[in-house]
Amino acid sequence: MSALTALHALDVIRIDDLRLWAHVGVLEHERRDGQWFCLDLALHLDLSSAAAADALEATADYSLAVTALQGLAAEIRCQTIEHFSERVFAVLEHLYGPLPMHLRLRKCSPPIAGFTGTVSVERWRNRPS
Repeated sequence: MSALTALHALDVIRIDDLRLWAHVGVLEHERRDGQWFCLDLALHLDLSSAAAADALEATADYSLAVTALQGLAAEIRCQTIEHFSERVFAVLEHLYGPLPMHLRLRKCSPPIAGFTGTVSVERWRNRPS
């Protein structure tokens, strides 16, 4: 595979700022009451067939990911955003197979006194070479 072909094979479908209400956190009230998370994700795949044929079946239907991740957020109860991110990867792999994927999962309002920023994890699955 030439360098140009390798680059073309890694087109990207992005979903940015997917807001999810989930029961994730080390503190008991975080798991009980829930809080907002924000997810950015990238699916790396060859989109040339879908682009040429205008065919949904030749691509990764991102609406399926949004719906499945909303369902995951509604059911999950865990302590760490690391585990939450692992479950996100599992959902995406179930839908699309072992694509290269990248995500950033942010806790929008972590309960840390005097802190008004976000906390996030950023992870790869099946990282392209």
